[in-house]
Amino acid sequence: MKSFQISVPATSANVGPGFDSIGLAVNLYLTLQVDESDQWRFIPYSPTDSNIHYEDHFIYKIAKQIADRHSKTLPPCKVTELSVIPLASGLGSSASAILAGIEIANQVCQLNLTNDDKLRYGTEIEGHPDNIAPALFGGLVISTDFGEEIVHIDFPNLELDTVVYIPNVKLKTEASRKVLPDVYPIKTAVKASGIGNLVVASLLQGDYKLAGRMMERDLFHEPYRKELIPNYDKIREEATELGAYGTILSGAGPTMISFAPTGQGSNIAKSLQKILPDYNVKALNICTDGLLVSFK
Repeated sequence: MKSFQISVPATSANVGPGFDSIGLAVNLYLTLQVDESDQWRFIPYSPTDSNIHYEDHFIYKIAKQIADRHSKTLPPCKVTELSVIPLASGLGSSASAILAGIEIANQVCQLNLTNDDKLRYGTEIEGHPDNIAPALFGGLVISTDFGEEIVHIDFPNLELDTVVYIPNVKLKTEASRKVLPDVYPIKTAVKASGIGNLVVASLLQGDYKLAGRMMERDLFHEPYRKELIPNYDKIREEATELGAYGTILSGAGPTMISFAPTGQGSNIAKSLQKILPDYNVKALNICTDGLLVSFK
């Protein structure tokens, strides 16, 4: 078996009114070095994870699930992990781990999976494609799962800076989903869909100012989740004052993300870090590559 390295970017899903359908890859990464071994071993970046048995490791479980699906046996590997994607923070940590597990099985079992296969498997495990698709393809991806197929359109080259505001708290997606209504009044649904249409149309035209303004007017999830998010209004207001096009929840939160003119992300991040000393505020680039595999 050849040694190889897997790199998967973090993602910011929902993108305002693009609930469960629009996601963006950013340049924070989960990286795995995979080497042949006489037994399975996961060597974590964090010493606190060192006692996890390999069979209980989430990435191993995904890899085995995919191998079993193809009636293959996973050969033992040593997997060295490095991840700078915070857990349970709305930056797609589970999607990156799912794709990493799929890719391990793909490589060591020689499955020859296509990107469509990986997208399908990842979506089945994750439940929706809005994180999986951009983590796989890079850039901003609009996608919808129709059951028999997952249709996606990729926007690889948006001229935008992004800034993320990561609080020192966790928020599980399940808890964040519990506050959402089961049904929406027809007037609300129509208006919310119209807002989503305007976001997509403005991105196509490169009108980022309008796109940001419409992102902030989401009716599908942010009005219900904002009470769970510390400093929600404060971050929006301060970022707007500093020139951001718009600021929204990243995924289900609690991280928030701003979209800003190219070249202004660092200044916004520096200013907001002073205002939010307990946060990890980062200016990030849009990752255009998605999942990458390299061999020694």
